[in-house]
Amino acid sequence: MSDPAAWIAPWAWHSAGHCLIPPRNDPHGPGAAPPAPWSATLQAQLEGALAADPASQASWELACALLHQPPRGPLRPLADQRRRALVGDTVTFVVNRNLNFTNHCLKHCSFCAYRRDAGQPGAFWHSFDSLQARAQQAVQAGATELCIQGGLNPEARLEGSCLGYYRALLRALRQVAPGLHLHAFSPQELLFIAEQDQIPLQRVLEELRGEGLGSVPGTAAEVLCEAVRRQLCPEKLSARQWCAVILQVHASGLASTATLMAGHLETPAHRAAHLLTLVALQQTAWQHQRSGFSEFVLLPFIGAQAPAALRQRVGRDQPDLQAMLALTAQARLLLGPWFVNHQPSWVKLTLAGATEALRWGCNDLGGTLMEETITSMAGAQGGSRQTASALAAAARSLGRPVRQRTTLYGPVEEPACV
Repeated sequence: MSDPAAWIAPWAWHSAGHCLIPPRNDPHGPGAAPPAPWSATLQAQLEGALAADPASQASWELACALLHQPPRGPLRPLADQRRRALVGDTVTFVVNRNLNFTNHCLKHCSFCAYRRDAGQPGAFWHSFDSLQARAQQAVQAGATELCIQGGLNPEARLEGSCLGYYRALLRALRQVAPGLHLHAFSPQELLFIAEQDQIPLQRVLEELRGEGLGSVPGTAAEVLCEAVRRQLCPEKLSARQWCAVILQVHASGLASTATLMAGHLETPAHRAAHLLTLVALQQTAWQHQRSGFSEFVLLPFIGAQAPAALRQRVGRDQPDLQAMLALTAQARLLLGPWFVNHQPSWVKLTLAGATEALRWGCNDLGGTLMEETITSMAGAQGGSRQTASALAAAARSLGRPVRQRTTLYGPVEEPACV
């Protein structure tokens, strides 16, 4: 189907066009004078401009000034202060397990070391029995969440239906882990199901929610700018489609996370446009009394095993920690009161790097994961599992209190020993 709005509700497609903020001329781009050091006064001006209209020229200019702030100077302490004012000193984490059920995928993203064709070395498609065994292990380990994502496998069908397969997958997991929150299926996966079965996205959301879908990972966003996406992931859903799917997810009563994949081909202007778009989407959710985004997660690009063409252009196998810490602080300040929860990726930054990110505006350390395939196959050095005690120790090393949380940041009745 060539119509990009096919399967998406007309209201969501229309609203996505307003929420998606394209990059403009960067007043602090190459050859321009650096911006003035960030200050509490500029922060107040930015938040005032965003509250009025994230798409305004004032919002754009202030966002660009913030995204050009250097790591040294007032950036870190201001982000740390803003974090404390919004969410306090307590560091949180969730005990969860990743379930990457297949890496068979019909897309060919330029950054992806995870996807395989069926029969190719390294390809996998786990059976329901295997996934149920992993879910039972998660229950025994005290998990409260299963995070379920996979490649776009056109063979994943049940009685000819792609939606039927995904419904059965959730049902199988609920049978062995009835109390666990199912955090599953990115906007790309949800749209893929609708496209495969040629049914409205709304039906997909309603039926998956009926099978226990509790919230949605906000991955596949990469950078919400078409110029960047044409180089990174030209076969993937567009930036506007991602926004439209998210709007429908939120309208269906499901919260989602929000992400930014950074440190590759994007510029500060692309980052500014992406973050402003997230604010616009969150404002839309809140205006309709919807939960919206539960957290923001920065995902640094890992190039060690990425396809050669992109790896050579980026020229870096692992993230530039100092640059990612600066972006962590910038995101905290730009997203302001619209995103109180910020999470680094210990898989991508290592636990030591993620711990340092707690000083740059983050308040959450993510999940224990127990297994992780997508980033590990890209060559990340952070490992694929953490224990609750390790995450708690990381927070306490900074003198910060710590608590286990649920997926949506509620209290845990019987927390793991931390």
